Amino acid sequence: MRMPLLALLAKEAAHGYELKVQLEQIFGEAYPSPNIGQIYVTLQRLERDGLVRSQDVVQTTRPNKRVYELTDAGREALLTWIDRPSDGPRVRDDFFMKLALSQPAGASDRLDLINRQRRHYLSQMRGLSELAESCDRSVPRLLIEGAMLHLQADLDWLQRCQEEMV
Repeated sequence: MRMPLLALLAKEAAHGYELKVQLEQIFGEAYPSPNIGQIYVTLQRLERDGLVRSQDVVQTTRPNKRVYELTDAGREALLTWIDRPSDGPRVRDDFFMKLALSQPAGASDRLDLINRQRRHYLSQMRGLSELAESCDRSVPRLLIEGAMLHLQADLDWLQRCQEEMV
């Protein structure tokens, strides 16, 4: 949540609720709606770390609001984050740990475990397909398509796990 908030503040100063609305507008239903409490806690931490600063803005008809803006250190951290490659493949996969350790632990057989995971992925794929059909903006649609491609790769990998381990 830190870096997306810094990215939004790079454009203009804003208060927490405005940042929440901007995230929802950019990503639509493709991305879980951020919790407003999490946004404010993150903004406080960013301020503590010197990446943003805030000031109270007096409002006559409403309570005052705290508006946050990016500091030079915040802009530098943001640009460093943008320039750095994102993490690659996940090697510590929770499902694979379950699969590899299920027999020594005396749990259900591996084929049942694989099939349960496959059904879960297929259910997620159906939900994303429905979401993609209703999406008319490119950013959320690309996010959904990326998630679907990852799911398809996971389904293909489950098949390989079945071939090798069952």
